[in-house]
Amino acid sequence: MAAPFDKAQGDRERKVHKKEFSFVGAGLKPALIALNYYTNSFYRDKLIARLLFGFVVCLSSSRAHGQDFRAILAERDRPANERAMDVDRKPEQLLNFFNVKSGAKSADLMAGAGYYTALLALTVGPSGVVYSANPVIRRQTRERFSAPRYANVKLLEGAMDKVALPADGSLDFILIHLDYHMIAPPARVEMNRRILAALKPGGVYGVVDHAAKEGAGEDDRKKLHRIDKQIVLKETTGAGFKFASEALMLRNAADTHDQPSQKLYGKSDRFVLALRKP
Repeated sequence: MAAPFDKAQGDRERKVHKKEFSFVGAGLKPALIALNYYTNSFYRDKLIARLLFGFVVCLSSSRAHGQDFRAILAERDRPANERAMDVDRKPEQLLNFFNVKSGAKSADLMAGAGYYTALLALTVGPSGVVYSANPVIRRQTRERFSAPRYANVKLLEGAMDKVALPADGSLDFILIHLDYHMIAPPARVEMNRRILAALKPGGVYGVVDHAAKEGAGEDDRKKLHRIDKQIVLKETTGAGFKFASEALMLRNAADTHDQPSQKLYGKSDRFVLALRKP
């Protein structure tokens, strides 16, 4: 025979069940605590049903909005030379750090052959956009990004201090990868101004570059293809950005910073900065 219904206990459980149900999707530990609290089977069953429903919703949401960067990197059409770069460039960690999402409006400056342009295009998907900027765009690059799978890529040609990014504050993310040091200081001032105008409030400007010795000046930029991180921070914050965070996945303490970065074949000490538009 079923246990008699305890009205007082039921009233207590009725008062808390609305509050307890609110944690669905926030973690399982509160759920287990709540299940121990419910002695009446009616409320326990309702809670279990809610938990299962919440778990399915959260799982579906994760699949819909999360990024499977491993699948993107495994795309069979990616060039072999770019796949070989993945080990040293760590694009999965980098794109996760910058929190690049499906549907984002983004830009890849000094994009070269398009290593990150292609990854960003696959990451943001057809509802997003990637402005891929180069001083001069090679024929092979134009051909590559004319493919239908890259319909969300818009090529921009010209000097970075005149880069034709939209100036309407609509972009979510802009990346310059290993090439901030390639741009002369006066041109960087104007480039940073244009980047600030292109990003929406809260948008992220990602700068990844070969680290120079702290206090190194422009000589290292030219001779060693490196730049002092403090120069980047001074210039970007001077343009109006706020330093948000730094990632360490590309740092290499074994780099003595006195050799040209290109001689280290992907093993140079590199800093990864996230600057945010207020």
